Amino acid sequence: MDSFELNKIVGALLGTVFVVFSVTLVADALFAAHSPETPGYAIEAAEGNVGGPAEVEETVSIAALLQDADPAKGEAVFRKCQACHTPDKGGANKVGPNLWSVVNRPIASHEGFSFSSAMREFAGGGSQLWDYDHLNEFLLNPKGYIRGTAMAFAGLKKDPERADLIAYLRTLADSPAPLPEAPAAETESAAAAEGDAASAGNAEPAAGAEPAGDAEPADENSN
Repeated sequence: MDSFELNKIVGALLGTVFVVFSVTLVADALFAAHSPETPGYAIEAAEGNVGGPAEVEETVSIAALLQDADPAKGEAVFRKCQACHTPDKGGANKVGPNLWSVVNRPIASHEGFSFSSAMREFAGGGSQLWDYDHLNEFLLNPKGYIRGTAMAFAGLKKDPERADLIAYLRTLADSPAPLPEAPAAETESAAAAEGDAASAGNAEPAAGAEPAGDAEPADENSN
């Protein structure tokens, strides 16, 4: 190989390196990411309950809701349940168990129905009852309250509607369970209101006011 051929090869290699280097520089200039001098959005971390437990929204107690619940309206709400449950005494089990005398019945205890393992575990061997609180929480969010339950119902989110249904379920018994007492706060409020009314009735007449008994008789000719 003479020097001329060698110079051609070396020149070709140098030309290739130059082209690759030039393309790299142009690509970096075109596609480089540049941070703006002033960010478009400032993201601030919220202070306070970061990483702590979620705040639980306070709910109205079922005892308070049942004071004004209407079983007749609850019977209408029960139509949403009829595809899976029967309400009558001695009624057949369907997709779900018969609900006659369900209030205060031991959970997962209805004869002849095969309950899910999640429901049986929740029942605690018969120690847990379908009392008003359990019914309220379960009907609000069945799968959230008893995880793994086979009940596919989404739940009743409206408090009055749920209370009406529970009031209706209470009537499905030979001897309906007693209603829970109203919460103490409501009882105290009612007592305070009665006390205010009594105080208003016993109030003394304003200074300078004449007793009603001293009023002169009306003129008979005024009529």
